[in-house]
Amino acid sequence: MAVDVLLGLQWGDEGKGKIVDYLAGNYDMVARFQGGPNAGHTLYVNGKKIVLHHIPSGIFHQKPINLIGNGVVIDAATLKAEIAKIDAIGAGVNIQQQLCIARKAHLILPTHRLLDAASEAAKGKSKIGSTLRGIGPTYTDKIARRGLRIGDIEMDDFDQRYEAIKAQHESLLQHYGYNYQSQLTEMEAAFKDGLATLRTLKLVDALYLVNDYLQAGKNILAEGAQGTMLDIDFGTYPFVTSSNTITAGVCNGLGIAPQQIGEVIGITKAYCTRVGGGPFPSELLGDKGEEIRQAGGEFGATTGRPRRCGWIDLPALKYAVLLNGVTQVVMTKVDILSLFTEIEACTAYEVNGAKTQQVPFDVARQNPQPIYEAFKGWHCDLSDFNHFKQLPETLQQYMAYVENYLGANISILSTGPERNQLVFKEAKVDAELV
Repeated sequence: MAVDVLLGLQWGDEGKGKIVDYLAGNYDMVARFQGGPNAGHTLYVNGKKIVLHHIPSGIFHQKPINLIGNGVVIDAATLKAEIAKIDAIGAGVNIQQQLCIARKAHLILPTHRLLDAASEAAKGKSKIGSTLRGIGPTYTDKIARRGLRIGDIEMDDFDQRYEAIKAQHESLLQHYGYNYQSQLTEMEAAFKDGLATLRTLKLVDALYLVNDYLQAGKNILAEGAQGTMLDIDFGTYPFVTSSNTITAGVCNGLGIAPQQIGEVIGITKAYCTRVGGGPFPSELLGDKGEEIRQAGGEFGATTGRPRRCGWIDLPALKYAVLLNGVTQVVMTKVDILSLFTEIEACTAYEVNGAKTQQVPFDVARQNPQPIYEAFKGWHCDLSDFNHFKQLPETLQQYMAYVENYLGANISILSTGPERNQLVFKEAKVDAELV
């Protein structure tokens, strides 16, 4: 069997959580492979909204084991609060049985969060829009080979190692001139409570668990966080996250060989959004952008910040499809564009006076200008449709254009926030994914 991958093709917030939640029942394991609590996957369970930050979106199904892989960075206090919210919903989730955590996943320490805030404040107008969750400093310590990992909490010398790295961080905070002492006391108390919860959970050597599942013929779905355009290598650098958000990151983040990758399901909105700073060629700064924001509820699941909104960026989307080896596309929030009698799509850029469909080397400095093509809108309620052939002709034409541009098949449309608000190209598309 292979590992199917579901990931975002834009700057995150594409609606990955809902699609994972819908598909999870077809799999024996759902695994997060990168990122941390800077990601927020919004689900609606029993009519109640919940945002997951660490825990895979398959947790509300009885069948799959949910794994937080070694490529993820974990905030123990946030994880504890997340578990409490899941328990409060009353969906019958047994965290101790249904959740596993890789011992090689790195810990976000309280001082990592403080360093994140101090570093971002020091940048002034050059800040990158960090979520201030300590993600960057944690990955920095990982690469510098001095980080603490989940498995370390089982070791006798954990407290000594924690104090040693804390002292290093405090020296840096003092260098920044950052007043942190009063915050640290409270944050450390929450951190230690979180560690106590972590010690009650199932900690595993994930490499062996994942590969044992594959050898036993079981199905695995790898769930990405953030989006392709935030990838540390291929995103809009330096306005990116600190991990590999693309298909290649699954191998590092779960411990599997490249030939184990199966279907790659790429998620895109019918338009574009971005949270925080950084380039956004197709951004709409006027009334239309605000209309999309309000209608789509475009506010960050993790930070609550208003998302920047714009028309779909097809050159960037094709770049993401190519980079990830996407085998099928899921398009979400198609219903939001029902607002408009006419919509637009960025189909090329102008860079230094030349037209191109390629994403330039440095989007932030080369400032590509969008070239748009207009399409008739569908301007109707999509809630009663359940098959592509029933959709308005103008929507079918728009989808056909996007498919032809990307060279990839659109298999599912999402027409609302609920799990059942999906329209399929094929009647049993979910069964074909496994």
